[in-house]
Amino acid sequence: MGSERRMHASDEILQMATPSALLTLDGAIRSLNAAMARTLGRSVEQCVGRGFGDLLPASQLTAVESLVAHAATTKTVAMRVLEFPGPGAASVVCLVEARRVNDPVGGEPLVWVHSLDAGNDQGGLLIPFRLAAKAANLGLCMYSPQERELEWLGGAPALAALFPKAAMSLSEVVRRVHPDDRGAVRRLVRSTAARSPWIRLRFLTERDGWHLLVCRARRIILGSGGPERVFGVIRDDTEREARRRGALVALRSARQRADEIAAFSSAVMTAVTEQEVQQVVLTRLAATFGGTGAALAFTTKGRLRVSSDAGIPIPVAALHGLPLDAPSALPYVIRTGEPQFIPNQEEYIRRWPHGAMVPYFDQLDSGYAISITSLSPICDQPLGAWLVTYDSEHHSPPDERALMGTLADLAGQALKRVRLQEARVELATALQQTMLPTLPGHLPGLEVAARYRPSRDGLDIGGDWYDAFVMPDGAIALEIGDTQGHDVDAAAAMGQVRASMRAIAAHEPDPATVLTRTNELLVTMDAARFSSCTMLHIDPDDGQVTGASAGHVPLLYAREDGSHSIRELPGGPVLGVLPDADYSEETFTLDKDAALVMVTDGVVEGPGLTLDAGLERAGTLAGAALHDGLNAEETADRILDAAVAVDHLDDVAVLVIRRT
Repeated sequence: MGSERRMHASDEILQMATPSALLTLDGAIRSLNAAMARTLGRSVEQCVGRGFGDLLPASQLTAVESLVAHAATTKTVAMRVLEFPGPGAASVVCLVEARRVNDPVGGEPLVWVHSLDAGNDQGGLLIPFRLAAKAANLGLCMYSPQERELEWLGGAPALAALFPKAAMSLSEVVRRVHPDDRGAVRRLVRSTAARSPWIRLRFLTERDGWHLLVCRARRIILGSGGPERVFGVIRDDTEREARRRGALVALRSARQRADEIAAFSSAVMTAVTEQEVQQVVLTRLAATFGGTGAALAFTTKGRLRVSSDAGIPIPVAALHGLPLDAPSALPYVIRTGEPQFIPNQEEYIRRWPHGAMVPYFDQLDSGYAISITSLSPICDQPLGAWLVTYDSEHHSPPDERALMGTLADLAGQALKRVRLQEARVELATALQQTMLPTLPGHLPGLEVAARYRPSRDGLDIGGDWYDAFVMPDGAIALEIGDTQGHDVDAAAAMGQVRASMRAIAAHEPDPATVLTRTNELLVTMDAARFSSCTMLHIDPDDGQVTGASAGHVPLLYAREDGSHSIRELPGGPVLGVLPDADYSEETFTLDKDAALVMVTDGVVEGPGLTLDAGLERAGTLAGAALHDGLNAEETADRILDAAVAVDHLDDVAVLVIRRT
């Protein structure tokens, strides 16, 4: 008879108790029995004429097509484990045989597929699941409700090592689960759904303590008319969660450090007297660099004038009044501009055996460390230096040294400004024009308006900026930022940052990439200032917005119904400080008649205004403006006027983008 044997009648095949069907050579169902229809989860009428593979889960399509094609073309019997939808919540897994036969009536070649009895080897039905779990680095287990036993089936070897035995009672498994997660495990195995949602649970192992497992259950019937089991897929997220937590800690630490740096630089650059510069340094310096004390030395007629906080263990009198040519570390740094990072007392004595601090080392605990940085660059006029002390051995890494030098330079510039009282009005006017670019005259589908007002102290110029321009792909690029300071130097640095970003954006379409490249450029140039910034790309046709932030204040989203939300964009640290910093971005939609409001911190922070309260106030004003039918220009005026009315000390900039 062979693989192409004639059947007495197609009905003889279809009267079998096991699921059975006759298919055309291209896989369409010619006829099937009731058992096969039930296994497919449909009526006989709903199945006839349909592709056999189309009635199975999508994951089975390739396997079905291969099985049918093999039987149709090779004239040999083919077998495959297939998963069927089943009549209820549980899928049915069957070993299916396919062979070529002839229709006894018309002689047309057909493919006969039918389920085989795998009752004596139900483990064979599980092989595809085990292989798939191993390939996905997952674990696979099976729960038998009648026996209340959990059996490990295989998968990732590392997951198998978490379980002491291949088979465990449910109660034994539950005992190893954290008490707060046990209810979730019981709900998982008792679920009547075809697939459960993923759940997270803490599981205690014998070897290495608690693991964070992520599990999902699905119901499976092993063979037509066979027993129902609950399959569990397990992923070990212990290391992933540790990495995630570590990344969050690092991100929070970086943000906190960036905030401290921004606060320090902002405070020192807004100082208007020498006393204020001194206050900023002595109250913030030690905390910013993890030290226990700080001192600040200015030069007056070739001698040191030293002040300190309460944390420095050396009496200030030992340093006060030293001449610049004294054989000690502090005057050397002021005289030459070369910083000194001394990790311990022994190193200090080796370098400076006659230093002013040496007589006091006997009174200190071992491990005392000192970092000294000049307030003026090498070969520049000596201004002074600051000194940070540590109560244990301390090796300053390169990034800390660079940052300390940057902030010391900021303090030195502030001191120069205070002492010299330079107005430089003409330069300020020219830079002001550079800082306030002309916005594009007409942007289809968008209204863009910008406002700027400098700090009320000093020159009418500062480090805040905004920009808007059309990208080569037709998208609109918008940016707003804040280079720390409120003087000509801050404005010059700001202009450098803004020009760099515009040049880079002409070749890089993504805001995150622009920020990354700009940061690399500023770090390479050893820029004396650092900047916060938010950059957006807006597609005026569909309102798609892609945005990224470099340590800048959050974005405001205002709607026509008067509501608003605060959107904190992903990104990275402020620009120009940390080498190899990575920046991320996100994409969202700006609805029609809604607006985005970009501001600098002077708009939302002040002496009596916290950042959260300022953001809420500005968002409320923007939402109300849209609700009142105001355009972008009027909305920007309303926000700026409110900022000025609360006695703002910082520069303020506002950029409003409304989609029409």
